[in-house]
Amino acid sequence: MNIESPTVPVNQSSNIVFEFLSKVDNFEKLMPDTISKFEVLDSEKFLFALKGMPEIILKKKDAVAPNKIVLGAAGGKLDFNLTAHISETGSESSDVKLTFDGDFNPMMAMMIKGPITKFIETLAQNVKTAI
Repeated sequence: MNIESPTVPVNQSSNIVFEFLSKVDNFEKLMPDTISKFEVLDSEKFLFALKGMPEIILKKKDAVAPNKIVLGAAGGKLDFNLTAHISETGSESSDVKLTFDGDFNPMMAMMIKGPITKFIETLAQNVKTAI
């Protein structure tokens, strides 16, 4: 299953956006209002939970400065990646797009597609105001 957020313009350079997203504790600023728990586990990993959803642990898996950061599920029953694609559009502006890639059975995919789509769209929109 592949879900993409809309591309969001950010009034910061790609380097600044990359540095912000490289620090896992900054993801708390991007979370939707429905967050019920957020905990930094170490410099590469954090745990979060949305109301009515199980806790999810994300770990930084890869980073290609200043264009891409890949977070992946660390344990649990769901195996997926959340990737931030950062494109510089000017000296003080860039675009951010989030993609969610996961391998789920059709029933699970049907159940989580709506909430995951809304979640990554919220994260992407919040990048604009969080930095």
